[in-house]
Amino acid sequence: MPEIIRVLVVDDSAYVRKVIRQMLSRSPFIDVVGAARDGKEALEMTAELQPDVITCDLIMPELDGIGFIREQMQRKPVSIVVVSIASESGELVLSALDAGAVDFVQKPTALATDRLLEIADDLIERVKAAAGARPMVAQAATAAAPSRIVATNAFDVVVIGISTGGPQALKALIPKLPSGFPVPIAIVLHMPVGYTELYARKLDEQSQLTVVEARGGESVEAGRVYIAPAGRHLTLRRSVTGQVTTHLDVRPIDTPYRPSVDALFHSAA
Repeated sequence: MPEIIRVLVVDDSAYVRKVIRQMLSRSPFIDVVGAARDGKEALEMTAELQPDVITCDLIMPELDGIGFIREQMQRKPVSIVVVSIASESGELVLSALDAGAVDFVQKPTALATDRLLEIADDLIERVKAAAGARPMVAQAATAAAPSRIVATNAFDVVVIGISTGGPQALKALIPKLPSGFPVPIAIVLHMPVGYTELYARKLDEQSQLTVVEARGGESVEAGRVYIAPAGRHLTLRRSVTGQVTTHLDVRPIDTPYRPSVDALFHSAA
């Protein structure tokens, strides 16, 4: 992560641009170097200012957020954090992540100052994390799948924890695994409430494995991928008969994130 993170703010609302600048300026490690009102202006300012991170709305005139992200990633990959209401459809957010955005912050639907400022701490932390992420250019998963996976009793489950940029990496990894994958896979990622189920469905469409949002209480099966739902810890439990099932809970409540990768990994171990 750079010592001082140079950030470009992109939003069609002058009010939102001002407030996001104020929020990010709370951190001594962030310098907002510019603000653009649409994707077209953002392309020009990115070339001129060379920011480390860009915060970007999705719904804008001229060139919208997704169009900007796609074009910018082709020109020069930059870490982009989407900051948007995107209330029309979660599909917009997933399209932005597919295009190359590394993270997403849900903007309050009511843009009164007190509501918008509620996301300040979260936004600062995500911008800091994005500065250390390596953005990926959107592309089809064309790399060869493993030529052979040998079933073994040495392991019961694969557990994966991902952070900023992780949804892109999963879309590169999971579709390469064959339908005969010999153990279940459990995954913790960080998305706002309401997006993990949609993300799981999209990943399922691209994969030979069955990908689902964990419901809690289901028996884990080989060849299935269980994604922790936003806002709840995913853990694994083994019964006296040896059957392993998923468990969802808001506890522990003292973790920095929910779901927590620590909770999943400890239960797996």
